[in-house]
Order: sequence, then structure tokens, then C-alpha cells
Amino acid sequence: MDRNLADVLDAAAHGHFPPADGGTTVVPQPSRRDAGVIAFTGHSVVFTDEDPQWVRRLLGSTDCDPLAATMNPRFLGALLDRTGRSMDTIDLLTVASSLAGPPPLRLTELADGDHPREVRARRRRDDVRVWSADGGVVVLGRGVAGRWETAIEVDDERRHRGLGRALATAARHLVPDGESVWAQQATGNARSVRAFQAAGFRPVGAEALLLQV
Repeated sequence: MDRNLADVLDAAAHGHFPPADGGTTVVPQPSRRDAGVIAFTGHSVVFTDEDPQWVRRLLGSTDCDPLAATMNPRFLGALLDRTGRSMDTIDLLTVASSLAGPPPLRLTELADGDHPREVRARRRRDDVRVWSADGGVVVLGRGVAGRWETAIEVDDERRHRGLGRALATAARHLVPDGESVWAQQATGNARSVRAFQAAGFRPVGAEALLLQV
């Protein structure tokens, strides 16, 4: 399989996944900022600049089903200690293709750069842009390995009205034609998972990002 994370992600976005052979591929970090683990079906990719042999020894000593080792808390905890990084949670990783034409709702781009969603996004993404809608926001930027990533936020009083789905769909219109757009949802956030899948985002795996402290 590809030894470059960007190529792995591009292939997955087009439905071509690593072999479901129970293995783990270790690739270099695509940037100083980006390190972590992506678990696809039956195969994981660890992107880190740590010694691959150390990673494999640690996986081999993790007391669990080998297929689950890269997402096991003991493995992730040891990787965090080794790298001096932090993490939030394990996310569901989803992807969708771009859509032509304008977004399905009226958006206004925010230029002041101090929206809380934008502030958080800048820790993980480059070229961050934020648009507001009536009752929510959509964020777009370049994240892991330069991929387009989106996040949305819906005001409490506007929930359960389809706005989350509309914002997620809008992100597909905001990326350049022919590009894919990725989104992570915390696995326990069923409302967000449903909104993104209703907007056409397909699950491709689980992702644990190791964040610079």
C-alpha cells in the first residue's frame, strides 16, 4: 500500500482502502503538527515520526485483540507519553465529494477571526474560514496531510430542524470542484453523526489525532 498518508487518504476518499489483512502500516508524519492513528477495516495506519520498530513492539505487547490494538487506550496512552502530545477523543472519520453550485442556504463569511469555532479550528487546520447561517456556523480548512476538513455548530434553539444537515451539505459546496471534504465526529455524538451522514458523508474509519501541547 501507499507509504504516504496523503496518498492513503486520497485513495480512501475514492473507495480504495488498505488491505483488510489485520496489519498496521507506519508512515511518517505529513507535518510537524499532524500525528495520530487511523483505523480502517482490518488495517490501521499510524502516522508518527517515532521509530516504527518501537511502535510495532508496543502494539505487540498490548493485551487486547490485535485488530483493536491501535485504538486501545494503553497503546494510545503510551504513544501520547512518548510524543509529549495530548488528544481529545477517538472520532468517526467521514468523507464526501464536492458538490457543484452554491450552498443550499444563505451564508455570510466571518472576517474577524475570533469565533470560538475558528479559534479551536486553527489549532488543527490551516487556511481556516468560517461562515455563519441563521442559527449555526460551518468551518472549512486544510487539516491532516492537507486534506479539506469541515466542522459545524448549531445553536441550541435551532436543533432538530435539519440545519446541521444543511450546514454539512454546504461544506460540500464550499470546497473546490473535484476535491473531497473530510469531517470527524465524536463516536458518542449521534446527532452529529446522523447530520453528516444525511448530508452524504461516508464513514471510512476511526481516527485519533495527537495534538501538540
